[in-house]
Amino acid sequence: MRTVLAVDGGNSKTDLALVAENGAVLATVRTGPFLPQSEGVEAAADVVDRAARDLLGHGPPYADALAGYLAGADFPAEEDALRAEFLLRGCAKEVNVANDVFAVLRAGAARPWGVAVVCGAGINAVGVAPSGEVARFPALGRRSGDWGGGEELADWILWHAARMEDGRGPSTALADLVVGHFGTATVQEVVLSLHFGDLSPARLHELVPGLFTVAAGGDPVAREVVTRQAEEVAVLARVCLQRLGLLDAAAEVVLGGSVLTAKDPYMHGLIEAAIGASAPRAQVVVGTLPPVAGAALAGLDLFHADDSARTRVREHFRRSE
Repeated sequence: MRTVLAVDGGNSKTDLALVAENGAVLATVRTGPFLPQSEGVEAAADVVDRAARDLLGHGPPYADALAGYLAGADFPAEEDALRAEFLLRGCAKEVNVANDVFAVLRAGAARPWGVAVVCGAGINAVGVAPSGEVARFPALGRRSGDWGGGEELADWILWHAARMEDGRGPSTALADLVVGHFGTATVQEVVLSLHFGDLSPARLHELVPGLFTVAAGGDPVAREVVTRQAEEVAVLARVCLQRLGLLDAAAEVVLGGSVLTAKDPYMHGLIEAAIGASAPRAQVVVGTLPPVAGAALAGLDLFHADDSARTRVREHFRRSE
């Protein structure tokens, strides 16, 4: 029976799963980050190579096919470079590589096509038509037109809190959120701690759940930020659907990433309403399976596996969550 090595390569961790053609998940392992953009393609491939050797107890080939959804594969040229590296190493006879946002789509949608919007630390979206045509974005941050994600939301929380405290902005409970979370007397203390390196900027992400709590309490400033984020999610979905000619189709829009999978009622309602206004037949789905499940399903697609095999994969990872 043929096997697929499913790989979800992320900026913080990399998950591997060896999956049989009948959908049986034979082995799984988690290892370190996959960082081709900062460490190079060879170093990133080393992460997968070492983990596969440890998991299976032998060198390549590790499976008949490798299906990798990988961070840093933002453009076709980057996908081609990573695919070529895995083929050169003999990891599998057939190698399919795509950006990790496609994993959210494949894991969350009932079919191999639809739209996925991911809002975690940053924000990105992809779409796939039934014909296989793809819609995607550079997703390089504000310079490529992006707005939102946990890092940006945290910056806006602190921005509004600082302006309220010094009198430049309207009153908002976001200031209480900041000082309460970090245990300071003032927002300025937090700002200076960041400036002098006593507080890691990464910790600002901890404020994001509180943003939704404050917005739920009716704070107009917090609601303005949450509404802006919902609009950005909806416009990404709409543009993908429009590019692919799916505005009138019964397409699934899968939401992924920590900001969206939290399913804040206020923001989720705004997203559903905005998507429904432009694509009335679209179904908004919050992804629940891990991205490596999407890689496994993509590998089974290469084998034209039975639906029962896909069901078996989904059930395995659903139990594992």
